Amino acid sequence: MQARITTVAFQGLEVKTVSVQVLMAQGLPAFTLVGLPDKSVAESRERVRAALTSLGVGLPPKRITVNLAPADLPKEGAHYDLPIALGLLTAMGILPADELERFLVLGELSLDGSCQPVAGILPAAVEAVSRGLDLICPQSCGSEATWAGDLEILAPGTLLALINHFKGSQVLSPPEQGAIESSSDFLKMEDIKGQETAKRALEVAAAGGHNLLMSGPPGSGKSMLAARLPGILPPLDASEALEVSMISSLSGMLKNGALSRNRPFRDPHHSSSVAAMVGGGRKAKPGEISLCHLGVLFLDELPEFGRQVLESLRQPLETGKAVVARANAHVTYPARVQLVAAMNPCRCGHLDDAEQACARAPKCAVDYRSKISGPMLDRIDLFVDVPPVSALDLTLSTPKETTMIIAKRVSDARAIQKSRFKSLGAPDHVRTNAEAEGILLEKIAIPDGEGQKLLKEAIGVLKLSARGYHRVLKVARTLADLEQAETLHHNHIAEALGYRRALFQKTN
Repeated sequence: MQARITTVAFQGLEVKTVSVQVLMAQGLPAFTLVGLPDKSVAESRERVRAALTSLGVGLPPKRITVNLAPADLPKEGAHYDLPIALGLLTAMGILPADELERFLVLGELSLDGSCQPVAGILPAAVEAVSRGLDLICPQSCGSEATWAGDLEILAPGTLLALINHFKGSQVLSPPEQGAIESSSDFLKMEDIKGQETAKRALEVAAAGGHNLLMSGPPGSGKSMLAARLPGILPPLDASEALEVSMISSLSGMLKNGALSRNRPFRDPHHSSSVAAMVGGGRKAKPGEISLCHLGVLFLDELPEFGRQVLESLRQPLETGKAVVARANAHVTYPARVQLVAAMNPCRCGHLDDAEQACARAPKCAVDYRSKISGPMLDRIDLFVDVPPVSALDLTLSTPKETTMIIAKRVSDARAIQKSRFKSLGAPDHVRTNAEAEGILLEKIAIPDGEGQKLLKEAIGVLKLSARGYHRVLKVARTLADLEQAETLHHNHIAEALGYRRALFQKTN
C-alpha cells in the first residue's frame, strides 16, 4: 500500500516542493522516516502516532516507511506532521488518494489531533497557485493563505474535521480573508520643536529612500526624529505589502492573516550579533535587515555595534540582498532597506560643549568615530548634525509643518519617481532615487551648467569616491523631485553636497 502527498520545504523565500511518500509493507512492525529530516521532523512520528490514536485509528503492524523526496534536500519544521498523517491515512485506505493529489499540505499536529499554526503559509500558498494546486493548512492560517490568489483552501481545526470533510459527513467552510491593516497612529513631526535642518534631512531621506546618519549630543532628539520617519513614509502598495508579508509569514510574525500597509521599522539593540542582523543561525532564518525589507532599519548608537556586525551590512545595503552561506544551506533574503543611524560625536557625547567636554578630546572623538569604517560611511547619503535644543526652543509654538503636510510632499516626490522609472523601463525593484544605478542614474540626474561646475569643484575638495559622487547626484535628484523640478539646478547640487560635506568633515 502506497500513498503520495505534496508539501514544501523552505530555503529562504524559495519554496521547494517535497513529496511525502508512504509505503506499508510486510515485515517486522517499524515506523521509519527518511529524507534528511531534522529533529523536529523526526519527532513527527510520535506526534502523528498519538494524533491518530486519539481518533481511534491505530497503525497496522507492518513496516512503515515515510520518504521525504528529494532525499538530498534538508527538511526542517513541524509542518510535515499533517502531510505525513494524511499519507498514512491514504495508505490505510481511509482517505481517497485521488482527492488528495490536488492539494499541497502543511500543518503541525497536537497529540489530540488538533491542527496547530505553522510558519510560511503565505509563500507556500503562492507556490501552490503557481503549480495549479489547492491548499490544506491549519484553521488559524487559512486567512493568511487567501492572499495568494485563486485556489481552494481547506483549513481544518482538527484532523478529524478534515477526515470527515473527505468522507462527506462534514463540509469545511472556506476561510475568510485577513484584514488589511494601515495604522495612522504614528508619532507626529509637529512634536519636535527646533531641529529644522534635521527635519529637512529626514524629509529628503524619506522622499528618495536615502540612508541617513544623525550625529549630536545625548538628548538632542536623534532617536525622536528617527521614530517619526514611519509617519511620513508612503504606505506599501499591494505588491510591496505581499513581499513584506511573505517574509513575515516565513518568520512566523504574520498575525491573524492580516497584511499591513505600514512600512516595517526595526531598531535592533547594539548587542545584536551578525546572525541576528543579516540572518543565519542553525536554520538560516532572516535577520533584522530582511525583516525590515522595504522599510527602515534604525541603528541607534551606531559606533556601539560590533565592527563585524557593521561590516556585514555593507553588501546587503549595496545589493539589496542578504546572502546567508552555510555548509548545508545557501539562502538569499531580500533586504532593500533604508538605513537610518544615530551616534554621539564622541563616547561622552559632549565634544562640542566647552563646559562638559572630556579631557581626552579630540582623541576621544577620533577613536569613537573610527569604529565605523570608511566604506560603511561611503554608503550613507545624508549626514546631518543634530545640535542640542535649548530650553527657549521648547517654549516656541507648535510647528506649522505637520506630519500630514510633510508626508504629502514625500508621497508626491515618490509618485514622480515611480512614474519616471516606469517610463524608462527600469527593473521592478527600482522604486526610489536611492536605488538607481549606472546608466539609469545618468539619465535621471543631469545637472545644469552651474550645477555641473560646482560638482566638479567639489570632487577635488571633498575627495569624493565614485560611489560618493553618485550618491550626491541621487540626493540632488530627490531635492529636485521635492520641488517638482525637471532639471538639477545649482541649489540642488549645493544642498546635496552640504550633506556630504558634513560627512567629510566628521571623518577627517
